[in-house]
Amino acid sequence: MTSTLPLADTRDMFGLHQVFRDALASAPKLVGDVAGGDAVRTPIVAGFYQTVLRLLRSHHEGEDELMSPLLAARCTPAEAAEITRIAGQHTEVLPDLDAAQTALAAWKDAPGVAGRSTALAALTQLEASLTMHLSEEEHIVLPIAARYLNVVEWGRLPEHGMRAFEGDERWLVIGLVQEQMPAPAIANMEAHLPPPLLEAWHATGKEVFADRISLVRGFEASPT
Repeated sequence: MTSTLPLADTRDMFGLHQVFRDALASAPKLVGDVAGGDAVRTPIVAGFYQTVLRLLRSHHEGEDELMSPLLAARCTPAEAAEITRIAGQHTEVLPDLDAAQTALAAWKDAPGVAGRSTALAALTQLEASLTMHLSEEEHIVLPIAARYLNVVEWGRLPEHGMRAFEGDERWLVIGLVQEQMPAPAIANMEAHLPPPLLEAWHATGKEVFADRISLVRGFEASPT
């Protein structure tokens, strides 16, 4: 590499991965506790999982486009083989991701016990297929990326991910990720947000996130 830019700090991806782990681990309660035919709570919970799975899909697409090819071109042959192997797991996870998204859309459109059960089973299957991939990515890919990618290249991943979201969904994504970050990492994240987005986040986005996630988790937002 000829770049004089600092190398990437890839540890922020642990927080993003934890968003997926927590959401999928919470599905038995969040989805399972929705009463059959509840036309109010079903779209709240189903919509939350639809956003999380859109984030997962966008995250994998960003890695395939912006991370894996660069790493494979720069690292050693042995490292490149591992990068290619682990990136290939995205294809293995994809059918379960597709099935979960389809099941959530059907349940949201027609609240009921059968749809809820299908959505929960699909999320459970996705959790099973995704868990090992996330672990291998953290323990094998991220250390390699930290040796070969600079901060600008790494910053293109969250930029790519955020382009998939608009409106309230954008605030939900930022809030979920920040829940997993210590204060210094949040400050670093916000330093790289476009100024209009950062201003909107602090003006209204945080409050929108707090209200939305409180509805999802089944409790009232704390007074501010």
